[in-house]
Parts: sequence; C-alpha cells; structure tokens
Amino acid sequence: MPPAPPKPPAYRATALTALDGTVVDVCLEADGKVRHLAGRGGGQAEAARVRAALAAPAPDGTDNRPPVAVLFGAGLGHGIVAALEAGCPAVYVLDRQAAIQEATGVRERFADEPRVVFRDDADPLAAAAAAADAARAAGFARLCLVVHPAYPRLDPDWQAGVAAGCARYEALRREIGYKKFASPKPRILLLWRPYFLYREIETALDRLDMPHERLDMGRGQRGETAVVEGLLAAVARFRPDFALTVNHLGLDREGRLTALLAEIGLPLASWFVDSPRLVLHDFAGLAGPGVMLFSYDADLADAMAEQGFAHTAWLPLATDPARFALRAPTPGHPWRAAASFVGASMNGQAAQSLARLSPALARGVAAAADAFAASPERDAGRFLAGHPATAALFVDLENSEKRLEAELALTWEATRRYRQDCVSRLLPLRPLIAGDDGWETVYPGCGTAWNRLPPLDYYDDLPLFYPQSDVSLNATSLQMKGAVNQRVFDVPAAGGFVLTDAREQLAALFTPGCEAAVYAEPGEIEALARHYLAHPAERERVSQAARERILAEHTYEHRLAKLALAMKKAFGG
Repeated sequence: MPPAPPKPPAYRATALTALDGTVVDVCLEADGKVRHLAGRGGGQAEAARVRAALAAPAPDGTDNRPPVAVLFGAGLGHGIVAALEAGCPAVYVLDRQAAIQEATGVRERFADEPRVVFRDDADPLAAAAAAADAARAAGFARLCLVVHPAYPRLDPDWQAGVAAGCARYEALRREIGYKKFASPKPRILLLWRPYFLYREIETALDRLDMPHERLDMGRGQRGETAVVEGLLAAVARFRPDFALTVNHLGLDREGRLTALLAEIGLPLASWFVDSPRLVLHDFAGLAGPGVMLFSYDADLADAMAEQGFAHTAWLPLATDPARFALRAPTPGHPWRAAASFVGASMNGQAAQSLARLSPALARGVAAAADAFAASPERDAGRFLAGHPATAALFVDLENSEKRLEAELALTWEATRRYRQDCVSRLLPLRPLIAGDDGWETVYPGCGTAWNRLPPLDYYDDLPLFYPQSDVSLNATSLQMKGAVNQRVFDVPAAGGFVLTDAREQLAALFTPGCEAAVYAEPGEIEALARHYLAHPAERERVSQAARERILAEHTYEHRLAKLALAMKKAFGG
C-alpha cells in the first residue's frame, strides 16, 4: 500500500512583506493563535543557524569536506542561500508545507539552481534517502541536518522520520569512513566468483597471515541492489583496506560497482590472468582513481593506461608450492611417459568463435591465422585492421562487441594451429596427450602412434601427472605472446621438467638454459626433447634450478605480498 498523501495544513499562512515587496516573515494562524515563521532575527537568524551547523567539525573528526545540507523546512530561503555560499555540493530542502512555500515563493526562487532539491515525499525516509544518495555520490560526504524551529511543531512525525533517515546514513558513513592501511598487514575483501585463482589467493593470504574475507558477488546482475547492500555491509563489518578481484569478476561493465567503491573510498585491485583486452575492451566506466590493474602480461600496461587506468603493474602467474609439491616419478604408473602434453585441442573453441562471424570475415580470419601466429604484433585487433584478408571487413564491423568476436576468433584459431603444430613434433616420441577427444581427429593413430588421456583436473590430477613425464611440452596461447603461462611454474615445482616456447618475459623470471629449457620455434621441439631425454642429469639440473627459483620468487605468497605492497604505496596516503 502506498504511503498516505500529505495532510492539508491546519493553519493559514500569510506573507509579511517589506516596502520593496520582499517577504520578511509569514504569519501562521491556527485555532485563533498566531505564530511567526521567521521569529526574532528573521532571515538573518535563519542563515546564521545554517552557517553555524555547517561550520561545526565532523563528529568523528575525519571529514572536513563541505557536507550535503539537509534543511528541514525552507523558511524564507536565507538558509538555502547560506548553504550554497558555504560550498555544499547539494542542498536538500525537506519540506511538505505547501502553504508556507506558496506564501514565501521560495520554491520558485530556487527552481533554476541545480544544487537545490525540494522533497515532499509522504514517506520521510524516502526524502532522507534521496539526500543520502546525493551525499554518497559526492564521495560519501556528511549529511548536515539543520532543523528550522518552526517546522517540527507543524509536522513532528515527519521530522522525526527525516532525522532517523539521516542518522541511519551517518551511522553507515562513519562505519565505512575509517582510515585505510592503518595496520601493518592489509585487510583484503575478496570479490569472489567461481574461478580457479581464488583458491590460490585465499591459501596464500592464509600463509601470509593477511586478514581477508570472501564476499560472494552472486550470479545475477552485478550492480543489483542486493550486491550493493552486501558490499556496503561487508565494508562496514570487516573494514578492509582494499578489495581484490580476478579479471574484474563480480564487477559490472557499466561501472556501477566501481563508482560505488570510489564513493566509499575503498581501493580496488584487479588481477588479470587473462587478456584485459578480452574483458575490458571498449566498455566505459571501469577506470577510476582508486583502481589498480595487475596483469600477468607486462606488455599490456600501456593498453590499460590508454583506457584510463592510472595505476597498473606487472604481476605474473605463479604456483602453489604446497599443491605442486616435489614428487618422484612412479615406475609402471599408467601416466608414466617419456613426453607429454596437457591441453585442449582448441578445435571446439576455434570453430565456435569462427561461427559467430560472417562467412566472409570467418574466411579472412582463417586466412590470416598463420600470419598472426608468426607476427610480432601482439594486438589481435590491430593485426586484423592491417591484414589484407580482414582489414576492410574488420573496420566495417558495427560495434566493439563484433570486433571483439573477430579478435577472439583470430586468437583461438591461431592458437589452435600453433598448438597442434607444436604437439605434432612430439609424435615421433609416442607422447601421452591429456585433453579432449578432438586430438583424435587431429592425429590419427591414437593408441598406437600416441596415447590420450581425458582432460585432467588442475587441482587433483596435474600435481601427480607432471612428475610422471620426463619431458612436459608447453605451447603458450597466442593471447599472451610475450607472457608466460601457469605451466612453467607448476611443472618444475612438482618435480617435472618442462620444455617451453620462448617468451620475452620468461627471461625476467628464469635464466634460459640454466633454469628453463626453451625452443624458439616448433621445428626445434623434437631435437630438444630427444636431447633432454638422452641427458637425464642435465634435465634434472635445469628442473632443480627452476624449482629453487620458483620457491624463492614465484609462489602465490610472493605475488600477493607484492600486490598488497603496491596497493599500500598507491593508496596508503
């Protein structure tokens, strides 16, 4: 049932004017009695009352910004002028005394002033909530409630409701307005959605003894009311120093939650372990002064800065040394193999991506895939815009979503071809391939020329699988042409040996030759694999050196400690 409409006033309002026509007071007549709106001091007293309230320090002493003024009663309008002169970002006049407003003309006088908002909702909490929304939009500014002394007696219940609504907002504001990074170890709010890396993050934070709390961001619209309320409640309860997400999971593309975090002064760390371009691309509203993006790929810092992100950093992948712990191979184990590869054939992903394009563009992307794999260009969009088979069709696409589909199709098709080329070089060694049944359509002879396992679980199977192979082949996805993937950390940590493709950023993490075995192009794979199979001591020496470097520098504890330090430097004040 909707709230009852305002009751008509039980008084008559008559304006008293000066010789120049200015309203100097209003007589309020009821039950044979006359009261005055302005009282002693008139409009000057009204303005002085507002100035004094606005000049008073914040109750908690933490916020000296101009507050949002909430005037209970418009009076003669002098208090509104005082609030505007004091620099209030907004002035909310909560007043449902239409007879007084008509006598003073105050509402018409400020009709063209955008900072002045009149509210006469039947529900006083709704009126107060509108003012609170304005304060929140102003960076969770204070609400300064100034009550005109003539109004409570006219509408005491409504005034009490307004006061309660303002007090509710102020209580929340004080709870979330705490000083960030005041403790030696930061408190981290995880904006959680199901994704593999969150488990590693939580485990690493436990080992680092960094206080953290998981906030389930739900499965629906990420800017919905329940998510917003849950976020505010978690901040008030847990008092985090910053929020942390992976790949911007849990945040809406329109930037509503990003804006909310900025309003409450909570910094956000977003660690991208897939291409930020594939997540962020051309959507607006995601950048903000309190957001720091961490990318597994150092090459993407400039691209992120171009989208307005002022704070970016390189944060490579790593390993969980407790899960990928040192193990020896088991003789006779069904997973025992001289050479192996773990990964999808990419047949399905590539075909589905190409099917989303027009037939002409799909043909062009397929024609350009090998050239993209061989090209030093790392931006799929730039490559498509410049390649003769795709340039005209790509540039003519109607929107950014269509262009992103083309970029994905090129990336997955090029990766499919590159990966299958690399794995084919192992076939003379009768490898074990763990992946989907698409491999059986790629390479005939499964069971004789090579063997296949179904896809393996990352957590339960791979820590046991990697030590069973003398040589584990790694072929990095072409969405990360300069970066390294998870396998270069996990395989040595588990006691295995990895032969990986050359990537520019690998040299900043390992010493090639000493701590990493690297092939420059697929044609080198067979010879290098045969070399390391024939020299087990050399293989063991490289794997052991890699494992020592990983335990010293490349665990998730190292990454989270670095992330927390970067957040404190950027936002710790």
